[in-house]
Amino acid sequence: MTLTPKTFLTVGVSASARNIGAVERFLRGLPSDHDMTFVLVVGGHGDAGDLAATLGEMTPMRVMNAADGQRLEKRTVYIAAEDGALSIKNGTFYLSPPSETSDLRPADTLLSALAKDQGDHAAAVILAIPDGMLGAKAIKEQGGLTLAQASDTASAESGFFHNALRESVIDITEDAERMGQRLADYARGFLLLADLERDDDHVDRILDAARLSICAVLKDHTGHDFSGYKTKTFLRRVRRRMQLKNIEKIEDYLDLFEKDEAEVDAFYRDLLINVTSFFRDARAFEILAGDILPRIFKNKRATDSVRIWVPGCATGEEVYSIAILVREYLNAHDGPKPRVQIFATDIDEDALTVARAGRYPDILLEGVSAERRRRFFTREGAAYVVKSDIRELCIFSPHSVIQDPPYSRMELVSCRNLLIYFGPELQNRVIPTFHYALKPTGYLFLGTSESIGRHTDLFTPVDKRNRIYQASPYANPTSHLRHFFGDGPAVTRNGGGRNEGQRSSSFALTTNVEKQVLEHFSPPHVVTDKDGDIVYYSARTGQFLEAQQGLPNRQLLAMAKYGLRLELRSAFAEAVTRGERVVHDNIAFEQAGERTQLVRITVEPLRHGKDDANPLYLVLFEKTGAKPEPADRQTPPPGTDAIASLERELQETRERMHSTIEEYETALEELKSSYEELMSVNEEAQSTNEELEASKEEMQSLNEELGTINAELNSKIEELGRVNNDLKHLFASTEIATIFLDRKLVVRIFTPAASGHFNLRSHDVGRPLTELSSTLDYPDLAEDLETVLNTDTGLEKHVQQEGGSRTYMARILPYRTADGKTDGAVFTLTDITNLKEAEEHQKVLISELNHRVKNMLAVVAAVADQMLDSSSSVEQYHGALVGRLNAMSRAYVLLSREQWRQTSIRQILTAGLEPFSLPRITLDGPELKVAPESSLALGMVVHELATNAAKYGALSTSGGKVEVTWLVSDGHFQMNWQEKCETPIEAPERSGFGSSLIKGEISYRLGGTFETEYAASGLIATISIPFEKLNAAEE
Repeated sequence: MTLTPKTFLTVGVSASARNIGAVERFLRGLPSDHDMTFVLVVGGHGDAGDLAATLGEMTPMRVMNAADGQRLEKRTVYIAAEDGALSIKNGTFYLSPPSETSDLRPADTLLSALAKDQGDHAAAVILAIPDGMLGAKAIKEQGGLTLAQASDTASAESGFFHNALRESVIDITEDAERMGQRLADYARGFLLLADLERDDDHVDRILDAARLSICAVLKDHTGHDFSGYKTKTFLRRVRRRMQLKNIEKIEDYLDLFEKDEAEVDAFYRDLLINVTSFFRDARAFEILAGDILPRIFKNKRATDSVRIWVPGCATGEEVYSIAILVREYLNAHDGPKPRVQIFATDIDEDALTVARAGRYPDILLEGVSAERRRRFFTREGAAYVVKSDIRELCIFSPHSVIQDPPYSRMELVSCRNLLIYFGPELQNRVIPTFHYALKPTGYLFLGTSESIGRHTDLFTPVDKRNRIYQASPYANPTSHLRHFFGDGPAVTRNGGGRNEGQRSSSFALTTNVEKQVLEHFSPPHVVTDKDGDIVYYSARTGQFLEAQQGLPNRQLLAMAKYGLRLELRSAFAEAVTRGERVVHDNIAFEQAGERTQLVRITVEPLRHGKDDANPLYLVLFEKTGAKPEPADRQTPPPGTDAIASLERELQETRERMHSTIEEYETALEELKSSYEELMSVNEEAQSTNEELEASKEEMQSLNEELGTINAELNSKIEELGRVNNDLKHLFASTEIATIFLDRKLVVRIFTPAASGHFNLRSHDVGRPLTELSSTLDYPDLAEDLETVLNTDTGLEKHVQQEGGSRTYMARILPYRTADGKTDGAVFTLTDITNLKEAEEHQKVLISELNHRVKNMLAVVAAVADQMLDSSSSVEQYHGALVGRLNAMSRAYVLLSREQWRQTSIRQILTAGLEPFSLPRITLDGPELKVAPESSLALGMVVHELATNAAKYGALSTSGGKVEVTWLVSDGHFQMNWQEKCETPIEAPERSGFGSSLIKGEISYRLGGTFETEYAASGLIATISIPFEKLNAAEE
């Protein structure tokens, strides 16, 4: 019972470059007095030397890159490369040969090697899920400690793993900075619990008593008996729980175990160790697929059934692996497809829940090829779900291989890596159970570390290396199954039944019997099968046989009269056993009203030319005379003959008594055999009941799946309803008339805007569009729709509303289905009246602009010529010309901003006066708008007045002001320009070019008058223009 300890705890750490901060927090959180060593694998970090230098600043421990031949030493951090070539054996790093290189992630490969090498003195720290999770499973299986970062295990990325498998793999979920103390406490437990490893009889007795007490509590709590669990493994689990709880004495842990149900559950989960994987030991599964399955399915018909049992199935990976092989075999071979049932059982309900769901994160499918993932799984996010053609083969149900009756009639039992946890006694119970469950020559599939032990009489090896065995058809396992069948004698579970089809027909049998009887005998006789059931009667058998009360019975021994039964039973049993003729003489037989007769009974095998597998027996009854009465007997004289006669009689009596005893023992054995047969039938009934329960669970699971599908369907319907409402609101909000038509131009659906053009109502859905009246001037509509349907090409056309008040863009497009097929047309109407008006207006503007540019250029040329005559110098000419051109430019800018529409008087004045002292100019008048042509003329007039004021008038001095007012009176527009100067202004001797230009613009262009008055305060100019002239250009 001694447990060999290692010298220190070796911790494998899986991290990634993106969360290197977690590694820093983990290292900084380690206590200073620990003796642990660390092997670090950081994914995505290329430069190992740079990483070693970085981590060396975070911890006082030595930090170095792991190398081939380097031994593990305590208080050291080893950084393993990402190439996965390094492994660990006997506490030393070594380079793995290419043949041993795994397809797993580097962290999983190294942690798995660490688990195999260090056993329960290994620990796993997962800082980056999913890297390292398979390695953590391996460490957990070996009894080591597993930790995961709290913030990472709760991430959405690992949500499925967190919900389904976290409790079975991760022991402690903790923040990175607190993990170090938990590891140190756990490592310290190896020293504190050294008593559990001491080789001492007293300690052994204490530990054994504690083990039995824990088993008793477990049995009360879970209903399962773990007393047959391997003692060494069991105590390792106890020690592990004590380390996790920081308990030093076994008595204290017992006290906690009896009071804390949560600890019982945790210990129960530790014992179960639901660690499995898809196609574990790939070579063994290749042998199963290539050699064993073809044997199982050979000569199977469609009406046959292939039954497979997977006890201890855990979370179902092994079950689905076998189901995939079966499905691949069935798909690859033509011919009849027998019904396949794979019964998967376990005592762990949580694991069965995971197995029934058939949903696994992608990390757990490392052993499944890409082709098998594509064929047998459906990708849903970060998980894979088993497809229905695999799931329907599997039936999951709770079952204990130790205490529940076994399944039966199995072609294959796959029990891998379960027996390694059982002690010798349990193994000696379970292996015969598997033999009983199998059909003759069925197959047993064990793990690579397991064997059939001493039960070589029950199984013969098929592939010893891969632990595949075949049941011996002649062995009888019931002698090993006393825990199920009691202590009765063994019975053969595969005994043949009666086969009426192989018996002789009545005519042929009668002929054969009469021939043989006529040759040897002529007394009454019957023919029976080997079970004593009569198949033929001769005449005159009534004096020896009679029907019994109750249901009809053809059993010979039951019909024999009282005096014949004992001798008849003995003779018949002897004939069946020896297979030859048996004769019993001088059997006293009493008949009513007659003297006691002596009868000879002869039983011999009947040679009837049939298969000897179901032999028949001829039973003859022959009277040999009456039994002498006492008065008829002569008293023999005393002497040697009398003594010899008594001795013969005594010998006959002894033989008869011995025969009676044998008959009794035979009857007792038959009763026990019947009892065992009843037990077997009961087990069959139990198996059937379990199958029914499993079917019920399957139905419940199916019902739940249907409920889920129904909920999803309702959700989709609601979502479809929302989308439909969104589309309705979209159609309504766009105000675009849209009509969906089928190939016969029948209305499928339409938007509300379409009702204004075709007088559509909701009940018009299903009517041809061509039958509906329309407000459009579109006589070719039906023809255009047919053209689009025939050519599969869209069409656009401008159409007018009747009366020409509105213009629409009619667009007809083919309606295509998801597969690209044209299944109708979509007709839309878009109101483009404003767009057409804008286009027409744009054309007018362009024409107007061309005209006005020509006129303006003519005006500019004329003004330039006249100014040249009136200018005294080039500078004067240049300044005046530039000023007038800028005035014209400002007018054009204003008109362009207003899109050459009417412009307000205030905007014209403001734009013209902007270059001058605008704050000293007062504008007052109503809001009036004038045509573009008038705007240009008024702009030139305002510029000339303002230029004159700046040179000679009010704006030439600092204190001068100008007031501009305007109004409309008696159909005339009047504008007054009044200057207010600080000094009097004299009237000019002659009019300049500016005055001429103003008069020309007012009188010639606008048909108005321009008058000036030079008052003492300054110039007063009055402009009067007919108001309709100002708007004439707008028409």
